[in-house]
Amino acid sequence: MIDWQRVDELRQEIGNEGFAEVVELFLDEVEEVMMRLRSAPQPATYEEDLHFLKGSAWNLGFADFGALCQDGERKAAHGNASAVDIGAVLVSYGESKLAFLQGISQAPPDRSDAA
Repeated sequence: MIDWQRVDELRQEIGNEGFAEVVELFLDEVEEVMMRLRSAPQPATYEEDLHFLKGSAWNLGFADFGALCQDGERKAAHGNASAVDIGAVLVSYGESKLAFLQGISQAPPDRSDAA
């Protein structure tokens, strides 16, 4: 669900303080899009929204969520926005966010890649 290797690489690249800032920015920006998808989904913007979410997800190691966004983005890009399962995107984000927040509080050697 979470690519902990990517998370650890990012933390090493930018340091703990920078990492905390990136996480805060990520959560703020992604939460805004997720709230819009939850409360007022607009199939016309799915391709753009899911592209943004995919990039954000992969940058921070949200592997499963990013893959689901990529799948939805492709469907929307091919004129099939109605086939995008926004409910699954919302659930995946919630589960990924929970696993991520729980995992970042642990030292890297104690984490399981299965989280």
